[in-house]
Amino acid sequence: MVTLKKLELAVGVFVALGLAAFFMLAMKVSNIAELGEDKGYKVIARFENIGGLKVRAPVTLGGVRIGRVVGIDLDLGSYEAIVTFSIDPKYDRLPTDSSASILTSGLLGEQYVGLEPGGMESYLRDGSTLKLTQPALVLEKLIGRMLTNAAAGESPPAKTP
Repeated sequence: MVTLKKLELAVGVFVALGLAAFFMLAMKVSNIAELGEDKGYKVIARFENIGGLKVRAPVTLGGVRIGRVVGIDLDLGSYEAIVTFSIDPKYDRLPTDSSASILTSGLLGEQYVGLEPGGMESYLRDGSTLKLTQPALVLEKLIGRMLTNAAAGESPPAKTP
């Protein structure tokens, strides 16, 4: 009888540890811990098309995550997407003429904002707006263009040696 209780207790502890580990993994993957943190400065960029970009998508510079998308809105006057992202304060020397592009990780992966630094000596501040942006490439549009060109009998441009 005593051995059965010890076995039940050991199984209960093992299950509790497994659930705790699963919970910690879920929190790490979903970045819930960073959700409440509002450190950093906000930068705004306008795009013609953001594709499948989502709030909390990474903002990278040279492949290094330097921030997160914190808001996406639509300007009803120009019909452009307004993307607001928060950049970590330790990256406070980004030139004001930097550019932002919406990129895709892998062929069909999630989309993120990639920054390319400019050359000016003035730096982005809280509330700055990036002027140079590159919209997302929409795979359906590219395929549609290729099919339209093929149906019209156009051949791709010839490569010159």
